[in-house]
Amino acid sequence: MFISTGAGGTSVTYPRVLVVAQPNSSATLIESYVGLSDDKYFTDSVTEIVLEEGARLDHYRLLLEGVSSYHVGMVRVRQNDDSSYECSVFERQAGSLGRFDMYNELAGERSVCTHNGLYFTDGRQHMDNFININHVAPHCTSRLYYKGILDGRSRAVFGGTVYVQPGAIKTDSMQQDKNLVLSPYAEVDSKPALFIYADDVKCGHGATAGNIDMDTVFYMRSRGLDLETASRFLIYGFAAEIIDKVREDHLRSYLEELFLSSLPSYSFEF
Repeated sequence: MFISTGAGGTSVTYPRVLVVAQPNSSATLIESYVGLSDDKYFTDSVTEIVLEEGARLDHYRLLLEGVSSYHVGMVRVRQNDDSSYECSVFERQAGSLGRFDMYNELAGERSVCTHNGLYFTDGRQHMDNFININHVAPHCTSRLYYKGILDGRSRAVFGGTVYVQPGAIKTDSMQQDKNLVLSPYAEVDSKPALFIYADDVKCGHGATAGNIDMDTVFYMRSRGLDLETASRFLIYGFAAEIIDKVREDHLRSYLEELFLSSLPSYSFEF
């Protein structure tokens, strides 16, 4: 856990995490960035992860910075044969700017990676997520699934890129980016991309952005819910798909409470 307490003025920190998972090891890493001050500060973090043969790592990354913060986080992952890496990112960025830069290299055969992400922005916040997955070895699998909830005049950018290098046959890769835009002034720019330089692969991607449709709201209200409660349930249901993937019970309960309390008092109207 990296905590910025404020020093009565502008400050900057450069935290670094290095993880080397030995062959056939298994671990869970929860990496949190928390701000306790309204002072302006900048966090520039680096996390480097190496998974040896048969290693497994569950990586959770929480971005809970202060209201005047700027955060740029970089993660670099290299996987060897038969390794498994699952990264879940939760960004309740209270500050001005947040950026997450991930590069995951599948360098060993039969390695698997999964990337899940959920972020919520409001006000004039800006959130960037750039996820790059590089399939170098054959018979590897990757999954990328991000969701965003945008309110106010906030803006988000998602860039998901999968590279399938020459010789990386039997690659299986899918990516999705879904966004719920609650305000006519909020904006999201999504750019999933595939660069395939090998045959005999299975790859796909997709991106969506929009509001909840009228029929869905009508269905919820027909069950006796008022408009605001129905809207809140629908927004939370959108977010819960990512939260439910968290394996750690205490962390999942914390995230449910955090995001539920963060949801705006919103009513879908048509």
